Amino acid sequence: MARGNPAASPARRRPAGAARDAESARVEEIFARLAAANPEPKSELEYANPFTLLVAVVLSAQATDAGVNKATKGLFAIADTPAKMAALGEAAVAEKIRTIGLYRTKAKNVVALSKRLAEFHGGEVPRDRDALEALPGVGRKTANVVLNVAFGEHTLAVDTHVFRVANRIPLAKGETPREVEDGLVKIIPARFMRHAHHWLILHGRYVCKARAPDCARCVISDLCRYPDKTV
Repeated sequence: MARGNPAASPARRRPAGAARDAESARVEEIFARLAAANPEPKSELEYANPFTLLVAVVLSAQATDAGVNKATKGLFAIADTPAKMAALGEAAVAEKIRTIGLYRTKAKNVVALSKRLAEFHGGEVPRDRDALEALPGVGRKTANVVLNVAFGEHTLAVDTHVFRVANRIPLAKGETPREVEDGLVKIIPARFMRHAHHWLILHGRYVCKARAPDCARCVISDLCRYPDKTV
């Protein structure tokens, strides 16, 4: 007599389904707690409009937000539009941002993207991923930040903090930022997507730190499966 496929029986399917339901509930609770602790998270980069946000994010690569804010305070006071930034020129921009890493390359990119915005986008930052990523110095992470912060899109930027938290807790394991991004987008409930990347960034920056996670004051410690929690 031919035997049926055991894996297809209801008795075998229930545990897997129950595990998926439990994990979905865990993810829901993680973000519910992060949301309760910080209902309206904000970018720590200082900016005045979508253009200055774009420039600040470009400058933030391999630099701290505090360091970028210090450098851009004087820069944005005199160049807060693509036309003004392009007119300022590479040398002047470089002088303004020389306190942050890779400032010469970043100055070149900032001026080049400013010229492109003025020439092809009427001096406006486009609300379009492909158009953003076509700008000099703008990659997927930068585009995700701008789309989310400036335009309210449900994008998720994966920086070192998000990458670490997603793999450590874990939420969505991956070997590359894109793998982690895709994994997070699949599991985060839609109602949390607007602020999800900020919650994860801030959690990684101030609580779930790289060398010494502060588990004692973590609001999701009991939901975290990291084996080396601190006490």
